[in-house]
Amino acid sequence: MKTIGLIGGMSWESTAVYYRLLNETIRDTCGGLASAKVLMHSLDFSEVVTLQKADRWDAAGEMLGTAGAGLVSAGADCLLICTNTMHLVADHVARMGRVPLIDIIDETALALKTAGKSRPLLLATRYTMEHGFYTTQMQRHGIDVLVPEAEDRQRVHNVIFDEICQGQINESSRAEYKRIVAEAKARGADSVILGCTEISLLVDPNDLTLPGFDSTRIHAAAAVQFALSAPETAEAA
Repeated sequence: MKTIGLIGGMSWESTAVYYRLLNETIRDTCGGLASAKVLMHSLDFSEVVTLQKADRWDAAGEMLGTAGAGLVSAGADCLLICTNTMHLVADHVARMGRVPLIDIIDETALALKTAGKSRPLLLATRYTMEHGFYTTQMQRHGIDVLVPEAEDRQRVHNVIFDEICQGQINESSRAEYKRIVAEAKARGADSVILGCTEISLLVDPNDLTLPGFDSTRIHAAAAVQFALSAPETAEAA
């Protein structure tokens, strides 16, 4: 079994979900007392948020890249950035880590295509919904991403940072998310991406008016698949 390197803490609420999912899936797959081989660097989310607000993505990339390189030095065979937003700096992290980086956007796109979906609503932080990196990468897979209107984008963003990341789950916010999904269905969305790793703590992807794709669960499943894959063998000379 290969060792999974987690760059986490953004927020720790969802990183805890990653750890549970990885270990549950390994146990279910391998049986008995099997558990995942995991190394984790949990960042101080407040420091990351400060860089986000200041639009200092270069410094954020260096922070995450240094964390990833440390995990690789400690024995990680792959890296996961346990947040959608910080995939904005995924290329930088991959360069510094020099091991496979399992990309949450690519894996979610693959899940959508497998299910025959091509016009999903994206629920995520304002950075992910508005910066352009996410929708551009999805377009490379032939997927046309919709986002909520400006006021609802801010509402979705605020719930993530002010509530879910701080351990608060409010029924009123769950109802708002469901309303936003229902309105997107009327606009032609055929599915919804829970594109922030905390959102599944608030809404069940199976309890929406559109088929839901939980990026955290998809990402963790891809990591397990990598961890259990056969080791690569050198080509014969």
